[in-house]
Parts: sequence; structure tokens; C-alpha cells
Amino acid sequence: MAYQTLQQEYLQIPVVTRAYTTACVLTTAAVQLEIITPFQLYFNPDLILRNYQVWRLITNFLFFGPVGFNFLFNMIFLYRYCRMLEEGSFRGRTADFVFMFLFGGILMTIFGTFVSLVFLGQAFTIMLVYVWSRRNPNVRMNFFGLLNFQAPFLPWVLMGFSLLLGNSIIVDLLGIVVGHVYFFLEDVFPNQPGGGRWLRTPSIMKMLFDTPEEDANYNPLPEERPGGFAWGEGQRLGG
Repeated sequence: MAYQTLQQEYLQIPVVTRAYTTACVLTTAAVQLEIITPFQLYFNPDLILRNYQVWRLITNFLFFGPVGFNFLFNMIFLYRYCRMLEEGSFRGRTADFVFMFLFGGILMTIFGTFVSLVFLGQAFTIMLVYVWSRRNPNVRMNFFGLLNFQAPFLPWVLMGFSLLLGNSIIVDLLGIVVGHVYFFLEDVFPNQPGGGRWLRTPSIMKMLFDTPEEDANYNPLPEERPGGFAWGEGQRLGG
């Protein structure tokens, strides 16, 4: 009975969020069990181009380090904001969501080459948080019960928290930059005088991923608690 309930809850997670978070957890589990090593996963342009180890273009986004506080912190925020984006502004637009993944991943890979980053999963999480925060500017956040701020400041708060933990902020800055580029091209520039839509999801992706029918049993996460787990609680202004 418990297994069926767990399976049902798992299958209720939207498909892109479910696929990405599952891949991240399984990759970390494989490293913990010493089935594979991080040396087989990290981003290395030379090995990709000369040895054709093209899987590194994907696997460097799936490994968040050994199981510990940093891993759990990243997984919770990845799951939470990826799911809220997919169930919110990307509801019924799975192809557009996958296209955002591809756009962000490609841009991070290009930038990562110049700043010598070997794992880009954390930057990708920050990108998702950034896009969500800019699309929900009126949500008031509470971080660890210590800080109160508006949602657009959340990526910067996370960067500060990362700095306090002794981590490099280059990864967080990369996520913020890529998130801003996507948000500007998708949400800002098309609405400017003389602007236009530069990001267009290919028709073949829409045919593959978009489904016209709504699931009557679909149960999206409430956005009244966007931070989740008492780490970044929030409520909409005026609510």
C-alpha cells in the first residue's frame, strides 16, 4: 500500500522535473556505490572533441557532489523550482520547457569552457530559480526564518549563502547570467518597441512533447510556499 502511494506520488511529478531529478539522484547513487566515478562525468572539452566522450555534455549537469548537505540543498531547490516552473508558466508547454533546458545547457556549456567549470548542475538550478523568481515578482520570501525579501532577490540570497558555505560564486553567477539572458529574450525583449521573439521552440519538439489533453487528476504544487521546507517560505503580496 505504501509502495503504491509512493509510486502514485512519483508519477504525479511532471515529466521533465521527474526525469531530471531522477537522473541526478541515480547519477549520485552510482557514484556513491562506486559504479562510476566523477572523472567519467565532468565537463572536459578536450575529451569530448578528441575522444568523442559526448556524454560529458549531459552528465556534468547530473552530478552535484557526494551525498551531504550541499547535495540535499541543491536537490530540494532543483525539484521545487523546476516543478513550479513546469506546473506554472510552462503548464501545457512541455516543449518550451525542454527548449529552455537546451538553451540554458548550451549557453552554460559555452561559458563553462571559458571559466573552467567541470560540473554545471548547480548553475542550472540557479537558472531555474532565477527564471521563476522573475516571473513571480510579487511573492514575498522568508529564508531560514531570518531574511524577508521579494522573490527576485532569491538567486542573490542563494549566492550569498553559497559564499558563506565557502563555495565559489562563479557557478551561481553563471546561473544568474544565463537565467537573465533567457528571461530577457523570452519575457522582456518581445514586449519592447521594435522587439521580437528570438527564441522559438522548433515545431518538431512541439510535436514530440506537447499534449493537447489536460489530465483531470493533475495536482500542481501550491505556489504559496515557493521556497518550501521552511528554507524559503513565501506568500503573495496582497494575499
